[in-house]
Amino acid sequence: MLNLQTLFKKIKIDIKKSTTIEELNKIRVQYLGKKGILTAYIKNLKTFSFLEKRQYSILINKKKQEIIDDIQKHSKYLTMLMLEKRIKQEKIDISLPGRRYDNGSFHPITKTIYDIETFFFKLGFESIYGPEIEDEYHNFDALNIPKNHPARNSHDTFWFDTNRLLRTQTSNMQIRIMKEEKPPMRFIFPGKVYRNDYDMTHTPMFHQIEGLIVDRKITFSNLKWMIYNFLYDFFGDKVSIRFRPSYFPFTVPSAEVDIFIKDDFIKPLEILGCGMVHPNVLKNVNINSSIYSACAFGIGVERMAMLRYKITDIRSFFENDIRFLNQFKYN
Repeated sequence: MLNLQTLFKKIKIDIKKSTTIEELNKIRVQYLGKKGILTAYIKNLKTFSFLEKRQYSILINKKKQEIIDDIQKHSKYLTMLMLEKRIKQEKIDISLPGRRYDNGSFHPITKTIYDIETFFFKLGFESIYGPEIEDEYHNFDALNIPKNHPARNSHDTFWFDTNRLLRTQTSNMQIRIMKEEKPPMRFIFPGKVYRNDYDMTHTPMFHQIEGLIVDRKITFSNLKWMIYNFLYDFFGDKVSIRFRPSYFPFTVPSAEVDIFIKDDFIKPLEILGCGMVHPNVLKNVNINSSIYSACAFGIGVERMAMLRYKITDIRSFFENDIRFLNQFKYN
């Protein structure tokens, strides 16, 4: 009995002296584990008389529960000390300026292409990207552009050799898609095009979106309805629209579309070209023009973005000036 009382006192002292959770766990295992000291005492009771077994087992179990309670209380105390220490070490100086991480945003050209695509998706169009390195047939011949056309000259077009060039328009995709697909069809063709020109309103590389519908009984009225609704959707109802007769080798009749926005600019500005696909173009892709008709339009993405955001120099889009690009974060 004397040895047990001494042991109980020692255990309590060891618990109070422990300064970490790890030390406390070692004490618990040392005295209460499967091979612990108190466990050994209980196993030795089998050699005692019945009355002694009863007396010592009650005492040991009572003290054992007290030890468990002491360990739990001391564990909470040590945990609280560790937390307080950590808070003091990791305290935050609320007077310091915050660290702000700016999110990226769409480039205005990318945003403009997305908005144009979104409108035409609602009308059932599919979007397809095509090759930027093109051959003479798809870029000129199949589009009814004659051999003596100025666009074929080296000072207007980037040629690799006598046959291959950087495409001058996304109209090349009209030919490629009409050769592969069967009517009816509705497609838009966004992408980069290249022309040998550079000033405030022209760059050697810019973006176009070509649109094409091939179906029975397609008329110029269908084309006008679509263009009107697209421009109203893009610029709002404050825009005035004018169709002006024009000439393109691959469409007949052809028109250029001018817009006028009150208070923004006085003179109408040309915004896109459009027309009914020329029968010769349909013939080049084996589509019977007596059964099917087609309309097409070409949109200059940079011109649309310049008008929407009131930008006067097209070169600003490609100079990567962060001050310029930051203006479009929340547009």
